[in-house]
Amino acid sequence: MAKKTEKTNYKVVAENRRARYDYAIEDDIEVGIILTGSEVKSLRVGQSNIADSYASVDNGELWLTNAYIAPYERAMFSHEERRKRKLLVSRKELARLWNATKREGMTLVPLVMYFNDRGLVKLKIATAKGKKNHDKRATEAARDWGRQKQRLLRHGE
Repeated sequence: MAKKTEKTNYKVVAENRRARYDYAIEDDIEVGIILTGSEVKSLRVGQSNIADSYASVDNGELWLTNAYIAPYERAMFSHEERRKRKLLVSRKELARLWNATKREGMTLVPLVMYFNDRGLVKLKIATAKGKKNHDKRATEAARDWGRQKQRLLRHGE
């Protein structure tokens, strides 16, 4: 039998590439996000930024704060660029995330915003602990050593 090829329409809209450098990522979760029509149109054009944003649990609900979605110029009723947006997550996961943020130094960091294969906007958030400067240097040194090893293996053959 031939293998079934899986077609995915996974389109990344915004990525927080600095998060893995600034934070030690423990685990991540995919959540939904409530958006207006003009926000979705703007995301389809690809005008957004989640680098300075964070997620927090407030009154039993999960919110994304400070995420930038550019206004859609052809919209009749535009949206606020940096408004708080509600995130959709199960009650069980919300309790787990809330307990993780109560621990010292843990925060909820958005990693990537994307359209899934059904065309819905999803957000991947992670529970993370902030890295100190020496931790960042150690990560950078390990990454450099990995690159050096690859170079040596390529040239050694």
